[in-house]
Amino acid sequence: MNAVQENEIASCIRKAILDYLDDLDGEKPTQIYNMVISSVEKPLIEITMQYTNGNQTQAAEVLGINRNTLRQKIKLYQIK
Repeated sequence: MNAVQENEIASCIRKAILDYLDDLDGEKPTQIYNMVISSVEKPLIEITMQYTNGNQTQAAEVLGINRNTLRQKIKLYQIK
């Protein structure tokens, strides 16, 4: 059985989370899931919106989400 190789994005996220936990210096981590998701999701949406020249229908298709979900995320993250 072959192990699935981690892609570059996953490797970067893995390193960032490990560095974050190391930097806590004994403090108890909280809300890591929400922190990571929002840290990844906002730039992902911003870049995809730039890539599609602001076309929400195309951006939603590229992201693999529906347009209403995209609109909610744009509002949540205050993306212009």
